[in-house]
Amino acid sequence: MHLADILDAAAAGRFPPADGGVTVVAQPAPRDAGVVAFTAHSVVFTDEDPAWVHATLAGLGCDPLAAAMHPRFLTALLDRTGRTTDTVDLLTVAHSLPGAPPVPLTEVGDPEHPRVRSALRRRDDVRVWAADGGVLILGRGVAGRWETAIEVDEASRHRGLGRALATAARHLVPDGGPVWSQQAAGNARSIRAFQAAGYRPVASEALLSLP
Repeated sequence: MHLADILDAAAAGRFPPADGGVTVVAQPAPRDAGVVAFTAHSVVFTDEDPAWVHATLAGLGCDPLAAAMHPRFLTALLDRTGRTTDTVDLLTVAHSLPGAPPVPLTEVGDPEHPRVRSALRRRDDVRVWAADGGVLILGRGVAGRWETAIEVDEASRHRGLGRALATAARHLVPDGGPVWSQQAAGNARSIRAFQAAGYRPVASEALLSLP
């Protein structure tokens, strides 16, 4: 089983069994390792020994439903792999939409643009568009999935631009497949914008990055 297959199924509404279990799969690429926690079933994608993963989880002595996202397990995984992480995100997904985006966009073609450089650390095939008061980023992230991120200037908030940019990403996916996005659990404004744009929450996700 591959992580891409699990994500494709989740995008189509088919999830791992809610049995309290943990599935360990290989990393889809050297860059990408981490944990995706669905309802009552987690997926750890790492090239570490699966026996070590299961033994470490069992040794936590905590609720098995929460073990894979427990800070002690994530710390153990970070220490073992020498990686870093930022936060546990809400993972959301939406299907693509036909037609033109609902907001005027100008593509940024400069590879040295700070938004492009930042996105390339975590994604491939990155494209960036500027709008009046915001930025839209689209690229291939974990397991080759299309991921989007948006930024809205503080002066442009509270007028629906975040929702419009998140919706625009659904019109820009090159192959017409699903588009994914991560929102920090505490970023209520971003969560509201993406859900208003039709993105469904499917899991939580902790990505482990190379230093």
